[in-house]
Amino acid sequence: MKPIGYWLNRTDQAITHHMNGVLAEYGLTRTTWQVLNVLRDTPEATGAAVVPDAAVVTAPAPNADLPTLTAAVETTLAHGWTTRPAPGHLTLTPSGRDHLSTVATRVAAFRDLSLAGITPEEYRAAVTVLERMTQNLETS
Repeated sequence: MKPIGYWLNRTDQAITHHMNGVLAEYGLTRTTWQVLNVLRDTPEATGAAVVPDAAVVTAPAPNADLPTLTAAVETTLAHGWTTRPAPGHLTLTPSGRDHLSTVATRVAAFRDLSLAGITPEEYRAAVTVLERMTQNLETS
């Protein structure tokens, strides 16, 4: 049996590769999609929330390095999915919200594929174990 680190890396690579393929026709990558979701899901995001760049790149940071995250932010700006109402701050545009809504069905299908044959209990157990391992290591 391969160790957990091997499977964590392989799983993350598979998720990124497949999700990038699913989102490519929409001009998105996994990271760009995550940036848009952070803006949409920010508690202040009712209406046109203004979110500091640091907050936008913190949530997806475990999945991408800073240059990749910076490029993702620039992509959202170039496509008009976000704007900069103040230096170092972003807000999701109506176009960005619409774009997320458009890809939602494809993302749901991706999730269904990735969870095929896995019960909700197995999924919860896997996430719980990984969360506990992370807490063990980050608090030691």
